[in-house]
Amino acid sequence: MKTDERHSTDERTSRALVQRSHLGPRDLTLTTDHPRPVPGPGEYLIRVGAAGVNFADVMQTRGTYGGGPRAPYVAGFEAAGEIVDVGPGVTEPLPPGTHVVGTGPGAFAQYATVSAAGALPVPDGWSDAEALGMVLNWATALAALKPLGGIEPGETVLVQAAAGGVGQAAVRLARHYGARVVATASPAKHDTVRALGADEVLDGRRPDLAAEITRLTGGVDLVLESVGRTTFATSLAVTKPFTGRVVVFGAASGDATLTTHDLVFAHPVQVKGLHIGTLATAVPALYRSLIAELGTLVADGVYPPGTPVVHPLADGPAVLESLEAGRTSGKHALDPWR
Repeated sequence: MKTDERHSTDERTSRALVQRSHLGPRDLTLTTDHPRPVPGPGEYLIRVGAAGVNFADVMQTRGTYGGGPRAPYVAGFEAAGEIVDVGPGVTEPLPPGTHVVGTGPGAFAQYATVSAAGALPVPDGWSDAEALGMVLNWATALAALKPLGGIEPGETVLVQAAAGGVGQAAVRLARHYGARVVATASPAKHDTVRALGADEVLDGRRPDLAAEITRLTGGVDLVLESVGRTTFATSLAVTKPFTGRVVVFGAASGDATLTTHDLVFAHPVQVKGLHIGTLATAVPALYRSLIAELGTLVADGVYPPGTPVVHPLADGPAVLESLEAGRTSGKHALDPWR
């Protein structure tokens, strides 16, 4: 990581992690005098208390995230913090001083803009860091399980990469909705996933994974697939024909291939794609219903405060490299003020 040694106390600037190329996290640069953003139409400017780290951040550093920013750019897109300014065109804005969690460009900085329409107040008694994941990880898991996955009590759900942020939320929610949960994770993370309520936890890299899942379940009703190339064939193979569903919301190991021939002759299953930001834009009423249900889950104690591992901003490149290598578990975050 390259570091700009200059330090500025100018209120018009802030510390930020800037991606200088598309060669990966190693080219994230910590700068202390990045221009403080100005909220545009429909945006809040927040003083960032914590910024969430997501695999999409890794993909963006490689230039492989669909519609992602082009270098150079301030990295990060998930943040929680205090509203300090409101852009034009925000209807019924939350007052300055309110702590919100939301998404927007340039989250790995002391100040960032977030979409006002998608920002949610941080639940009472929660810190900014504890609220991270609400509008991304938990909303994605909920959308994958309910409106897209159509989960029903008594069904069997396979959660691939269950130790990650979305995976952990999915295990908790699937159990809450009465499903049997089979999860995959690396062996070192099995205890973590089992503690969330998974009925079976398997090594996602075992060569006989599909056969073992089929032996345990006789076929699964719903698969939550975020790994891509290395697990997609297994996800298709273990899904029940015709009634089974596969919801795809990531490709951490690279893209997988699915042909019409596969769907007709080899794997006659229902395959659905999910990007929570696109869903929020394309079907806002559905997104609002997801957010309302998350509020109920928080109130009922099903969705507890998050417990992210919070790192200093300067450690961002190393954190993203660990995430890319599969060495992390659960949610990670950056504190731009240390």
